[in-house]
Amino acid sequence: MGRVVSLGSINVDHVEYTSTEWIRSAAERYEWFPSPGETVAVESVPDSLREAYGETYLGGKGANQAVAAAAAGAETGLLGMVGDDETRYDVLDSLSDRGVDVTGVARTDGPTGAAYVAVDETGENYIAILAGANGRVDDAYVADRLAACAAADCLLVQNELPPETVRAALDRLAGRPDRPTVVYDPAPAAGAADILAHDCVDVVTPNEGEYDRLGDELDAFEGTVVRTRGADGVVVDGEGSRLSVDPPAVDPVDTTGAGDVFVGYLGAELAAGADFEAAVRLATVAGALSTEREGVQSAAPSREAVESVVVR
Repeated sequence: MGRVVSLGSINVDHVEYTSTEWIRSAAERYEWFPSPGETVAVESVPDSLREAYGETYLGGKGANQAVAAAAAGAETGLLGMVGDDETRYDVLDSLSDRGVDVTGVARTDGPTGAAYVAVDETGENYIAILAGANGRVDDAYVADRLAACAAADCLLVQNELPPETVRAALDRLAGRPDRPTVVYDPAPAAGAADILAHDCVDVVTPNEGEYDRLGDELDAFEGTVVRTRGADGVVVDGEGSRLSVDPPAVDPVDTTGAGDVFVGYLGAELAAGADFEAAVRLATVAGALSTEREGVQSAAPSREAVESVVVR
């Protein structure tokens, strides 16, 4: 397998499995409350609402994708920042136990990033994120770890870090003949258009909401668009060709992070030099299987489990 590096967010996820009535009430009370399947960045979450989220998992799109890439068999490194509370949640130890190299992760004052995730009866998720330490990842951090980014076969980036930091990383890689394949997850969609226009972005993986919001930018994008549509499967548009992939039938419990598992598996396959269509098919199965368990990192399926479904 090749080497994957994920430059991205590391979060503590606070999750509440609840009813559509509760979600409707929260959406009426808080203007910023996310739509189904949406991730929104917020400045704060009221204490009265925080208290409603009763379960804790580890997350963050950068960390989730790294865990999935490692589960797929790739040599995987994670770059990002955690706060001074990370030992309380065993963030780095947990990631390391899942096969992710965290030696490049830095610590900073203040809290680790956080996500508040509501999940309804159908498994649909509604995610609000607080930047925490993720907001401290800057150009100086990227410059210090440029060699790690450049040494990857596939670099995964997302939009839960400051967009200017992601762009700085891509600027530093631009023009290198040996630069990694770059896969960009434009979530949350706010601020994603500028990164999407960067010449270093090879593959972009919007979900349906992000696809609708970034329509004009995606039309102008010259790389490959891989649109994840949940139970409706995946559509790939690139280089004049179009591919649709249906997921296996599953009984979803929690769809949170299914897209992250998809991207992690896709990155692992691309890093290994796999055929793109085969990579998408394997990643589609992995994302679907992850919805059958609660959480994200703990729900990332093993490669053996994914291949057993692909073979059937």
